[in-house]
This record gives sequence, structure tokens and C-alpha cells, in this order.
Amino acid sequence: MKGQERQFVVLKIIVDIFIETGEPASSLAVCERLNKTVSSATIRNDMAKLERLGFLEQPHTSAGRIPTYKGFRYYINSLMEPQSLTKKEMESIDEILNEDLSSVSAIVENAALALSEYTKLLVVSTTSVPKFFVISKVDVIRTGRRIYAVLIVASSGEVKNKICRLKFDIEEKELEFFKKIINESLVGNTIETIDKDLMEKIAGALGSYILGLTPLLNALYDISQEISKREVNLKGEQNLLKYGGLQAKELIEFITAKNKIEEVLDGAFSGINIKFGNEDNSFCLENSSLIVANYGGDEPFGSFGVVGPIRLDYKKILPYVSYFSQKISSLIEEVQREIKGGDGCEETAKEK
Repeated sequence: MKGQERQFVVLKIIVDIFIETGEPASSLAVCERLNKTVSSATIRNDMAKLERLGFLEQPHTSAGRIPTYKGFRYYINSLMEPQSLTKKEMESIDEILNEDLSSVSAIVENAALALSEYTKLLVVSTTSVPKFFVISKVDVIRTGRRIYAVLIVASSGEVKNKICRLKFDIEEKELEFFKKIINESLVGNTIETIDKDLMEKIAGALGSYILGLTPLLNALYDISQEISKREVNLKGEQNLLKYGGLQAKELIEFITAKNKIEEVLDGAFSGINIKFGNEDNSFCLENSSLIVANYGGDEPFGSFGVVGPIRLDYKKILPYVSYFSQKISSLIEEVQREIKGGDGCEETAKEK
């Protein structure tokens, strides 16, 4: 084995040892894994060379070596051999993810919870409404005396509603006229085009009816804003508490700073991205790693990330993230096709 080739074998062994134990790797430990085919003195020289190249560091004098961010990244990109998911694992994941296909949010939430269970890590996810999402239906349902449920069905499969209490009941013909005007004005519009100017135009079209129907119109505007809002969700926060090396204070700050999490997830490119601790001053949880993947195809619906200690078992975790990304994208495309095919929706209102 040539010198440079051996040095990267040494790097791989050191990263493997650190992932397994959390402790610096000594030259003796590396030598044993090489079945003592190379002397400890040679291994020490290789470790020193890798340290000068920035792949390793020595936590303190007389200690072994641990990988740097650069060392981890080279290990993941060039040295690691990812494990493939078994057929049984994929079938088990498919069964869980197929449990609720009612909407994009349901798919993503179900997937995040499942991924957290499989990896025993924190999973963060975002959902957004791409520009091509349109309102497919608007409805108003009388649920009680002077109480009405206003619903908007988005092409994403989302059903949002809001309960309104009016000062007086409105006649059925007024309600039907309102629904007619609203559907003619909103159905086919993207969520992003529904602004106050459009609401004012609709108010003008309602004429004298607007006096009693203003609360319903306001509810529609509020719902459209809610649909457009990007959400950041976390699943499995308790999973990180069992890992050493993660500071409790930083962990709490990270979990509560959803705007920072959103920035990190939004900064991910296509495919799978890995960020380490505060490597680029954007990820504030020291001694940790974040594996990020988008979902939804060419125009991503959102992204999700797996958060854990820096010494993750990447060869096992990365295949999970990759499979979940592919599966979520596939299920969302399926839901989109069904919606565009006009399968309809259930006209029910539930107060959240």
C-alpha cells in the first residue's frame, strides 16, 4: 500500500473509531485495525501528515486524533461506503408513508415523524406553497346560529378553514351569491395573487351584500395568508438529549430559533447537503451535523433535515434521508395528479 493511499485508509479508520466511540483514535488502535501490517511509528507519521493537511486535529497533547470538518467531509464524499436499505426496510417505510395522503402537509409531517423514529434523531422540515399552486375550491358552510365555516381548498390538497360568527344570519340566496362571486374570483388564482387589492375588487362585486358578508371575506383573506405561510416543524426533539457533546443551552436555542433553521434549510441545494456545527456561521449547534434534502421535484415544495451529533453513522443515516426524499417527492406528485384529475374533496369543517 502506497503512502498516500495508506494515509486515507488511516483517515477512514480514525473517523470510524470516532463515530463508534466518541474518543480520539490512537496510533495503536489504528494499527490493530490494520492487523499490524504497518508499524505504529508509520501510523503516527501518517496521522501527522493528515493533521498538516487539515483532515485531523489533536484535542490535547499526548491524545490521539479526531477528524476535523474537512476530514468528515472527505470521509463522506470519498471514503465511506453507504449501506443500502433492505427490501424489508423500504417496504416498512412505504407502509408508514402511505397511511395519510390527504395533503402535502400530512405527507411531510408523517414522513418527518417516521424518519425521526428510524434515525433516533431530530428532524426539522419546512413546507411552502410554490407559485403554481392554485385555489381549487372555496366554500362556506352554516354550522350554527350565526356561525359559518369558511373553507379554502388549495391545489396542494390543503384544506384550511376558519369559523366566523356574524352579527345576524344571512339568507340562503345571499350565501349562494357570495360563494358564486368568490369562486369566480378566486378559483384558478395562485395563492400569492390574493392580496388586499383583489379583496377590494371582490367587495365591490358583492354590492350591497358586503355589509353582512364582510367577516366572511376577511376570513378568506386570512386563510389565504395562512396557506402561503412557510412552516417550520420539528419532530423528535427528545432524541438529541441522549447524545453527549451537545450543549443543552445551545440545543434549546437551536430548537426555538425556527427562523434560523428555515434559513439553513432554504440554503440547501438540490440533492443531499451536509452542514457541520458552526462551519459557516449559519448552523449554531456546536459539535453537530445537519443532513438536508429537498423534496418535490424540480420546484421543491420544501426541505427537511436530520440533526444529530457530528459523529453520526453517516453510512447508515444518509440512505434513509435519500430514500425518504425520493418517497416524499413521489407521493406529493401522486397527490397532485389526483387533485388535478378532479377527484374532489370532503366538505367538512373542523375547528383547530
